[in-house]
Amino acid sequence: MKETLTLLHRLSAHPDSRCWFVAWSPNGTLLASCGGDKAIRIWGREGDSWVCKSVLEDGHQRTVRKVAWSPCGNYLASASFDATTCIWKKNNEGFESLTVLEGHENEVKCVAWAPSGNLLATCSRDKSVWIWEVDEEDEYECVTVLNSHTQDVKHVAWHPTRELLASASYDNNICIYKEEDDDWECRATLEGHTSTVWSLCFDATGQRMASCSDDRTVKIWKEYPSESGDTSWKCVCTLSGYHGRTVYDVSWCPLTGALATACGDDAVRVFREDVTSNPEEPVFSLVAQVTKAHNQDVNCASWNPKEAGILASCSDNGELAIWRFKED
Repeated sequence: MKETLTLLHRLSAHPDSRCWFVAWSPNGTLLASCGGDKAIRIWGREGDSWVCKSVLEDGHQRTVRKVAWSPCGNYLASASFDATTCIWKKNNEGFESLTVLEGHENEVKCVAWAPSGNLLATCSRDKSVWIWEVDEEDEYECVTVLNSHTQDVKHVAWHPTRELLASASYDNNICIYKEEDDDWECRATLEGHTSTVWSLCFDATGQRMASCSDDRTVKIWKEYPSESGDTSWKCVCTLSGYHGRTVYDVSWCPLTGALATACGDDAVRVFREDVTSNPEEPVFSLVAQVTKAHNQDVNCASWNPKEAGILASCSDNGELAIWRFKED
């Protein structure tokens, strides 16, 4: 069975700057992109093409590194190198800036909403992870500052069903945090990568997590419950030999289980798990790749949450691309 990755659209999303990240809205109809031009663009379908529906400017003074949609789809959070996180609220005209979260000492690298929509996590070059609580009045309060990493924290991701947070860092490690008695703490430190961990994501069940690194590998981690109630994660598979340079992003499709990677060698790759393999020692195979997906580093790969096989990617050349992954 052959599988293909076909280009559907290529858009000049952030001309003359890097496009750092793309994020699908929860219903899969909108795509947010952000870049070195300090702007966020919201893209939507019109007929057979994708058009820019709104441009969110004046929220940040420097590069916008990541964007994240709230689970309800009515809010967008943006993390910037200007050390702030901006919260945007959807209105009839598009989006309005609701509030700016300050406190990190320097560049905010990532922002993520918990599945409940009541918590927000941010991480920074200042080595810290902050957790914010959101109330009914749209007020945001920092409830904890976690200092479990010794270097720049690149990425944060929430578990899909539980209030469990994971972070990836320049210190080569992944930390898993959990709330105990109104206090968040690091409950596990996953060591295994030999260089910066750039990104991570959970599968649809949350029992497994994929991480990608400057060491050119992707690792699959599986959770093992322990008697103490703590969380224990073990690396059950390492994908190596496929990527020519740093792997910047990894995305696990909640609908098909396919795993996509964005790489500094300009390629987008899709891996699939061999269903006959032992879950304790899963085997993933490369099933599709576009070696020149972009003509510069690919920074992000993101599966559409509602439309199986639709993948978005973006690059240092300011472009974003939309692909269809399918079995022939």
